[in-house]
Amino acid sequence: MVEKPKRILLKLSGEALKGENSPFSPFSLQRICAAIASVPVEWAIVVGAGNLIRGARSPWLDRVEADTMGMLATVLNALAVQSCLVSLGKNVLIQSAVDTQLTRPVSPRHAQAALAAGTIVIFAGGTGSPLVTTDTAAAIRAVSIEADLLIKGSNVNGVYDGDPSKDRSARLIEELSYDDFLAQRYGVMDQVAVEICREHGMPIEVFNLEQPDALASIASGTKVGTRIR
Repeated sequence: MVEKPKRILLKLSGEALKGENSPFSPFSLQRICAAIASVPVEWAIVVGAGNLIRGARSPWLDRVEADTMGMLATVLNALAVQSCLVSLGKNVLIQSAVDTQLTRPVSPRHAQAALAAGTIVIFAGGTGSPLVTTDTAAAIRAVSIEADLLIKGSNVNGVYDGDPSKDRSARLIEELSYDDFLAQRYGVMDQVAVEICREHGMPIEVFNLEQPDALASIASGTKVGTRIR
């Protein structure tokens, strides 16, 4: 058991929202939002755009333009998540680093006030700059709102000492220091994001978002994946 977090920032990848043959899976969206809505902590969310576009994996586009498209795509994902959470009776505020008429500008002060009042805050637009991942945006937002924990839901159970898809003997690492993560250059989270968390003492949990009751377990103080601190 670890200390129960009161304010959690969830890095939600775009891939988590993806359908088999479409950018969105209504089932996945509903499942994730229902899990968030059922856990009584202060929730902030940073959304990615991998279900729509990934700048680093779009070599047919100029990288800066691809990243700009990705930042706009995170706004689409934020709106989808907001719609689902509102249908579940939750108050939601979207703040975006990219200016749109559908969102508010990023303001850590206003975000903290909204979180304290029980509103779920979704951060879109990444950092507002190209060549930077949404992992890095998640680290920055987690620090700026004074979250107790940054959690990243992925499609693996955490950080392994090998590639579990290729090596059956790969072992899950339950506890990992920032320095060890950075030295080993594990690929499950952006190095810059982990460096920011290290500098500010922001603990990170990497876990499988599809694991039943994962969010409830984390909120109760139970470690379910790999804790980096």
